[in-house]
Amino acid sequence: MTASGPDPDPEALRRRAEAALRGARERTRTLTTCVDERDLTAQHSPLMSPLVWDLAHIGNQEEQWLLRAVAGQQALRPEIDSVYDAFEHPRAERPALPLLPPAEARTYVAEVRGRVLDVLDRIELRGGPLVDAAFAFGMIAQHEQQHDETMLITHQLRRGPAALTAPPPPDTRDGAPLPAEVLVPGGPFTMGTSTEPWALDNERPAHRRVVPAFFIDTAPVTAGAYARFIEDGGYRQRRWWTGPGWRHVCEQRLTAPLFWRREGGRWLRRRFGVTEPVRPDEPVVHVSWYEADAYARWAGRRLPTEAEWEKAARHDPADGRSRRYPWGDADPTPDHANLGQRHLRPAPAGSYPRGASPLGVRQLIGDVWEWTADDFLPYPGFRAFPYREYSQVFFGATYKVLRGGSFAVDPVACRGTFRNWDLPIRRQIFSGFRTARDAGPGEA
Repeated sequence: MTASGPDPDPEALRRRAEAALRGARERTRTLTTCVDERDLTAQHSPLMSPLVWDLAHIGNQEEQWLLRAVAGQQALRPEIDSVYDAFEHPRAERPALPLLPPAEARTYVAEVRGRVLDVLDRIELRGGPLVDAAFAFGMIAQHEQQHDETMLITHQLRRGPAALTAPPPPDTRDGAPLPAEVLVPGGPFTMGTSTEPWALDNERPAHRRVVPAFFIDTAPVTAGAYARFIEDGGYRQRRWWTGPGWRHVCEQRLTAPLFWRREGGRWLRRRFGVTEPVRPDEPVVHVSWYEADAYARWAGRRLPTEAEWEKAARHDPADGRSRRYPWGDADPTPDHANLGQRHLRPAPAGSYPRGASPLGVRQLIGDVWEWTADDFLPYPGFRAFPYREYSQVFFGATYKVLRGGSFAVDPVACRGTFRNWDLPIRRQIFSGFRTARDAGPGEA
């Protein structure tokens, strides 16, 4: 799929939608078959649902949108709609619901998927906003991948021996020393999209933004750099924190990123059931917005605004065009970015030179979600579609924006315009950050 609009070949669209659905289901299967039924039905943290809830919720959303809304079919299991309504039941309460047991949940999602593939095989992919360019099928593939990422977070929170394995990411650093920061020239650029066929409502519409010149880190902040903030008393000094951030640090007694602990004069972390030394050259992960903001202040810098982040990721100063990705319009490959749960950790900072932006900024896509300075707000001309609960109900000062995806994000749910959001206290997510600063006189 290109940025110029829907693929004119309906069979190519059909193949793309089917591949996205099958890829998501294979990942779901991996995440739900590597543990026993007790782990599937347990709540490993009040922040997360039982894995079996996510599994059946995936099938229920697929049924509601693709079988009922798109194909006009009768409901298969209308009595479970309320059970798997994410807005009706907070995560902490979901273990008490009458959830489908694992075997029944698997049967249900398999039946839904079989019917969906039959629909996809015969439906005309034009004639309405849900079917144009196979949008609803792409939306559901993204939804499943987003829940796969959520389930991967649950696996990280789960106690016990490792259930998932993956090779480490390759060290693709090219050996040449990288500048600490990159200048992004001031001026207008196009933010958001009106042409990406599977873009979600909060990414739309494309609009012009004028951004003054600024500097942004070439790579995400590393665990080693963050450790220096800790060792300099960062968690003990009020001056680096916002008021709410300092209260949160004190109330929760935070002293380091989530899953870190100090032992024998070194930092260790727990990663998917394995305790290992923190790698100082990797991007720091599992930090909240408050922690990212405090580090940036300590470093004499700040978090980039959302517009700055997107300009650094998409704007090509040579022709003024906004790309789909930092490297261009081509879909991501393993040479571009660390995506898709191929690896269960970030790659060393400075990796993936083939994924760099025109200005040389690296790892803007994949590895770790990157906190930005901004609240989650609609773009000018925003229209909720296909339902207001996806984005609209979250707009406001409560949530902060993250960009760029992580190693846990599939390429189908990651692009230069994709917007994520979460509470500024959240640390269980695969979140990191990079810093920025204004360009001074004579630097622009």
